[in-house]
Amino acid sequence: MSAASHNDLVLPTPEQFSAFPYDPPYSIQTDLMKHVYSSIERRHVTVVESPTGTGKTLSLLCSSLSWLTDERERARKGQISQQATQSAGPAWVSAQAAQIRQKELEAQDRDYEERLAKARKAEARLRALTNARVTKRQRVPAGTIQAPNGQNEELYLPDREMDETEDNISPAVRELMAKLNNNAVPNHERVDAQEPTCTKVYYASRTHSQLTQVIPELQKLKFDRVSCTQYSSHNRSDKICSIPPSSDQRKKRSVEVDEDEFTGTNRRQWRTVPLGSRKQLCINEDVKSRPGDLDEKCRELQDGHKERRCPHLPLPEDQARLLDLRDQILASPKDIEDLATSGRNAQTCPYYASRRAIPQAELVTLPYNLLLQKTAREALGIDLSNQIVIIDEAHNLIPSLLSLSSVRVTSYILSTSLNQVTAYYEKFRTRLSALHSLHLKRLINYMEAIQKVMEDWRTTRSKAGSITDARAEVFTISNFMEKLGRKAVGINLLEIEAYLRRSKIARKISGYAEAVSSQEGRNTVSKKQASRATPPLHAVEALMVGLVGAREDGRVILSLVGDNTKHPEELEIKYQLLNPSTSFREVVDSARSVILAGGTMSPISDVIAQLFSWLPPERLSTFSCGHIVPRSHVQTLCVTKGPVGSLLEFKYAQQTDRRLLGELGQLILNLCGVVPGGMVVFFPSYSSLNLAREAWNTTQHMNKFAAKKTVFLEPHSSSEVESTLREYADAVKSLVCKSAHPEQLFPHDTCQSADMSDRRTGAILFAVVGGKLSEGLNFSDELARAVVVIGLPFANKNSPELQERMRYANEVEKRLGNKRHPGAKDAAAELYENMCMSAVNQCIGRAIRHRLDWASLILVDRRYCSASIQNKLPAWIQEGIAVCDGFGQTMKHLSQFYQRKQSRSLQAATSLK
Repeated sequence: MSAASHNDLVLPTPEQFSAFPYDPPYSIQTDLMKHVYSSIERRHVTVVESPTGTGKTLSLLCSSLSWLTDERERARKGQISQQATQSAGPAWVSAQAAQIRQKELEAQDRDYEERLAKARKAEARLRALTNARVTKRQRVPAGTIQAPNGQNEELYLPDREMDETEDNISPAVRELMAKLNNNAVPNHERVDAQEPTCTKVYYASRTHSQLTQVIPELQKLKFDRVSCTQYSSHNRSDKICSIPPSSDQRKKRSVEVDEDEFTGTNRRQWRTVPLGSRKQLCINEDVKSRPGDLDEKCRELQDGHKERRCPHLPLPEDQARLLDLRDQILASPKDIEDLATSGRNAQTCPYYASRRAIPQAELVTLPYNLLLQKTAREALGIDLSNQIVIIDEAHNLIPSLLSLSSVRVTSYILSTSLNQVTAYYEKFRTRLSALHSLHLKRLINYMEAIQKVMEDWRTTRSKAGSITDARAEVFTISNFMEKLGRKAVGINLLEIEAYLRRSKIARKISGYAEAVSSQEGRNTVSKKQASRATPPLHAVEALMVGLVGAREDGRVILSLVGDNTKHPEELEIKYQLLNPSTSFREVVDSARSVILAGGTMSPISDVIAQLFSWLPPERLSTFSCGHIVPRSHVQTLCVTKGPVGSLLEFKYAQQTDRRLLGELGQLILNLCGVVPGGMVVFFPSYSSLNLAREAWNTTQHMNKFAAKKTVFLEPHSSSEVESTLREYADAVKSLVCKSAHPEQLFPHDTCQSADMSDRRTGAILFAVVGGKLSEGLNFSDELARAVVVIGLPFANKNSPELQERMRYANEVEKRLGNKRHPGAKDAAAELYENMCMSAVNQCIGRAIRHRLDWASLILVDRRYCSASIQNKLPAWIQEGIAVCDGFGQTMKHLSQFYQRKQSRSLQAATSLK
């Protein structure tokens, strides 16, 4: 292809995005979409910061899917042009060849869209039938779930497939066998295997609840529906059009609408697949209600004969049901709950149907762990080659990468695993193949070596007595391997890890151990625990993966855990990954473009330093936009002095200072008197919050808070978070309704139940930075008219894991040859400070959730005045920071701010009348 023709196929960045639902979009939304589109076309890795309320998700979807639409057109033009170029003869012959190829492509579109249209109709029928019937739970024969006895121990033997892959059959014979097997496959499966895959967007976020928000945003986009006539070069306006549905109809979720809605709109239905685990998608209620590992129970029900097979999973020779559900998944966008519902309606497994839908999907939504873990990608058949990867809420990415790659194994788990493998080997050694026997013996030897090192370390430490009080010791991977001894060092961990992964024997071993324990009456594990249990050998397997992975980037930590008061101390071995880019690099190297997006990604320099130090600068870009709210809607104050005039600095040593805590209590009490509605106060740690609460109970400050605002504390249990937030919101709304002009804030009927004799003015919520309420929650409008951050939440420097990360950061900087200015912080200090400020930024982001929102951000610690700290705040906050030298100045700023806001709200309410 000539240079000119190649340039013709380069996609120019659009100036406008017609699919965006709001016209016109904000300028920062257009800028963001242009940046994302350009980054995908240029194969860039980019870090995007777009504050909450700026339409980040909508902009990411619109720009990436716009590129996908244009890429499809570009690929189509390339195929037609290639067909014309390859045709020898006169120009009219080439033109005719191009026309024939275009008609073939249009026919393919027509056939595919007709298939999806049938799937939508089938889904509507199934939904109607389901609503009209009562579904009974299908029971699974007990023998498939209960522990086998001596007569069916065959279930615990390794699968024969493993042995067959390790035989001496030549590659040529294997290829012939594959062809013969392919000829034996039913026609519908062979056709399905030949269907082409397509370029797609992988959209990842931390949790399924966050991913659920993607589908409503996707359905707002105004992409034209794909039709067989859309790609005609002569008449691009000749599209299938019908009367669009009403706005009320469009707001319904895809799983609740009927077929008329699908065919009555010219909006494009993007082929979307939500991915989840068996825990989210299993529809076999009888199996889910029984104790034991769900993954293993699922695999058990795939084996055996028809009468013992899961009724929702079709037999290999009868895949029509599974393919029908696959088409229904692709026919209309669904979140994870919609997918499970569709599976129940079709009485077909949505977990396996969603996996079958991946190749033909255009948008795949999935949680972090399924994208970031190589084993998970391989299990799902995810190939990121030349694909687009969008990671939302990416401020969680680095902690998630480190957490997913770190493994903890206690001495109890190691001992249990060793006992289980030994018992299994002794029981079945005469019935195991040579391959299985060899690997299991090596595994036993390796676990025995690790156990000996751990016990020797405990013994050495106990003999040292008072000489050392260290509860942990850190080893490099090479040092730890040397301690294992020659016998263990000579074992190829890669082979054992690959064997455990392919054979899946860990579940066989664990299942046999549970059966023996149950028969002997030694099973003390509750049913609830058993339902969540995973084989202990899996933890040992994960440890081995770490030990054979990035040797320079990992550490082994031996430590004593437990307080030795209520429970005895237990020995623990932990593999800690120090470099988050090690595993993430595989994603970056494979994908066409990777977009990290978040509301508060600052400091972005830290993200780049930890994840992309190896990436060529020309492939890396960043984008940070301001907020859509006017500057007058946000007031940021650095409070340096308390009401008595004391300097405020809440370092760890000052957390027990009763005088300072008393002044902090008076400061918060004064804020309660001026801040309307809700106020959220973040402490640097749970211990600091508990110490302050104890001090305030003594000084009666807690009672004084309660006289002005209803007081709430962050709950200890995650199960109580939702109820706490609901009660907090109810308290804010009911108490704010007592204002002079409640119609400014809430509808009249909401305020009718408010107790007008109550003199309180909202509610106050005490929370913890990095805790259950510091991210992912929406404190909009009256729920947070002020966010207060007490101190700087620096991590515990005595943590061996943190010490190693900081030491490693300096080593990497030295290895790269980076030099800093004299007196500047080193890489370790920067990492330490960046971790702190990233947590602060998440707390700040809980307020200002939309264009009309307004709030004060109050940073209580004189260290917030330093330039190095302020430079790590989001750009839209840095612009308006006010440093208060005295507390009187603080109260003056706050009073003026809230008076202006309430005055303007009153004027707006009056004008509406």
